[in-house]
Amino acid sequence: MKIATGAAVAFERKAVDRLRRFPREPDVIVYSFRSVISILIRGLLRVYCRFEVVGRKNLPNDGTSFVLVANHASHLDALCLLAALPMRRLHHAFPVAAEDYFFRSLPRTWFAAVVMNALPFARQMRVRESLSVCAQLLTQPGNVLIIFPEGTRSRTGATQSFKPGIGALLAGRDVPVLPCYVEGAFRAWPKGRRFPRPRKVRLVIGRPCHYTTVEDPAAIAADLRRVVEDLRERNNADGG
Repeated sequence: MKIATGAAVAFERKAVDRLRRFPREPDVIVYSFRSVISILIRGLLRVYCRFEVVGRKNLPNDGTSFVLVANHASHLDALCLLAALPMRRLHHAFPVAAEDYFFRSLPRTWFAAVVMNALPFARQMRVRESLSVCAQLLTQPGNVLIIFPEGTRSRTGATQSFKPGIGALLAGRDVPVLPCYVEGAFRAWPKGRRFPRPRKVRLVIGRPCHYTTVEDPAAIAADLRRVVEDLRERNNADGG
């Protein structure tokens, strides 16, 4: 029994290590599966959460690599941002996911890597290495990074401070970053709840920001948080 248990643990560790490797090699089977699941998720969001996107016209459509940043209060947030992108971007969109949360057990790792195409990000150690991987992706055309600069989900729904890592990634680089605000995801699926509830969710996408001439990471992080909060206020004023 102990031998069998040990073999199962070793198999799981190998599977997790293989799935968490990044960058990933193109895989037609994975691409096909991810596309089907994405279509299903988009349909479920529209029906179950009455999902709505405002400002989709702000998304670059010329093959430029860009960053999406948003408030973070629910696991629905990444699904919503992915659902706002054209399907042709699906396999080149990379939600940045906490390595210590999403890339430990086999089920979470499989979902993060195969379904979400998530990029494992080390929040405690090797932060610079993770930022370097993100920067490298942005030098290649057609990639989309999805980042939640708060670093973790809000327990109250209020937007927390943005970590300076997002500023370090963007400082001095000619990379467009689109601020986004996700409204309703906290009510639908707050931290600690096992399954989502049927609540309306709206994603507001703002105009691109550029920080080519800004070198202060903390200032960039603070400015992006301010813009995201402005989107929240405008959304509330519009009755969202």
